[in-house]
Amino acid sequence: MTPRLVLIHGAATTPRVWRGVLPHLDGAAGFEVLCPRRPCSGDLDAEVEALAGLCAGAVVAGVSGGATLGLALAAHGVPLRAAVLHEPAAGSLAPGLLTHVAEGLRTGGVPGFGRALYGPAWAPAEASDEPAEVERDFAMFRAFEPAPPAPGCGPVLLTVGGDSPPARHASVAALGRHCALPWRTLPDTAHAVHLEHPAAFATAIREQAALGRRWPR
Repeated sequence: MTPRLVLIHGAATTPRVWRGVLPHLDGAAGFEVLCPRRPCSGDLDAEVEALAGLCAGAVVAGVSGGATLGLALAAHGVPLRAAVLHEPAAGSLAPGLLTHVAEGLRTGGVPGFGRALYGPAWAPAEASDEPAEVERDFAMFRAFEPAPPAPGCGPVLLTVGGDSPPARHASVAALGRHCALPWRTLPDTAHAVHLEHPAAFATAIREQAALGRRWPR
């Protein structure tokens, strides 16, 4: 059976956000690359359930909310082969991290949210046609509390953009310590690595997939 590589999109994005990453994963060491469309239900358990079957035994990669869901899958005991998670939510480990994003949503709707979260690389065309999806997703991710991966999960790597603000670096470091996970910095990018530097994110995914080939141990 061909191993899967699953790319999970975050809030105010759809699977098409991976269009820059996919060419760099072409023929990614024999993996079948999948980009599912999440239900964006606003319910963390429902989102995990929707992804669990696809992600069990797969390499998982995500950015922002997609990374948060990758961490949730691992904590819920879904046996990931490996994962690369770029700047997930950190809950009470990083209070105030998303305050400016909440203000962007309040004052500017989905465009304000996207610009506050992802920066200038994001455009309104990245979001779905249903604004309520963003509100549901954001409420869910803002309430998220991280937990370490359950036993049986493959290697999980946290990443942070070299151009991201200090608060993001601090949140990823706090997550790494709390969850006993390694983290590394991806240069020349910030939060929206899939839009700003897709080749760098694809490289991190390919390297982590290579580690995952030794899973399960």
